[in-house]
Amino acid sequence: MELGVLYSGGKDSTLAALLLEDFYDVTLVTAHFGVGEDWKHARASAESVGFSFERLALDPDVAHDAVDRIRDDGFPRNGIQLVHQHALERAASAEFDAVADGTRRDDRVPTVSRAQAQSLEDRHGVDYLAPLSGFGRTAVDRLVETHLEVTTGPSEEIRRADYEAELRTIIAEEDGPEAVGDLFPDHEQTYVTDLHERT
Repeated sequence: MELGVLYSGGKDSTLAALLLEDFYDVTLVTAHFGVGEDWKHARASAESVGFSFERLALDPDVAHDAVDRIRDDGFPRNGIQLVHQHALERAASAEFDAVADGTRRDDRVPTVSRAQAQSLEDRHGVDYLAPLSGFGRTAVDRLVETHLEVTTGPSEEIRRADYEAELRTIIAEEDGPEAVGDLFPDHEQTYVTDLHERT
């Protein structure tokens, strides 16, 4: 069965793909608005871990709706959630039997409720999988340390193909770079560069 995993090039979506590869033909799918070329970083990560890669175009109007929401709220959570739900809808509409993401048990954003997952499955005739939904941050960090080579750094330095990077770019272009710091908290990001050798 064909599985599309929403993919940023980071540790969580990479672990999700690795957990599912024994059961599905996995394609890593980077959903983007066409703002910049950060998707190339995700493609490089996908190649480094040995998975097929595809790009999935998102509706630019959703990016602007998300940016408006972030401005109104003064924080990114609801805007990022809006984009993630749109990306899942687009992936579910593609030619996959199942779609997955790297959401973890203790993620604050994005999240997918049980009702949202069932609705996605019912409306599109796909399975929705969240293989890390039972994993906390510590468990994920241990798996990453054991299985993945990653580069870690502040969000503004680690260029991944995630929604946040494109939303930050739109805000910087429209409101100036200082607005990004006002709306997005500093946090660490990861970029997967290789797998540790399997023994």
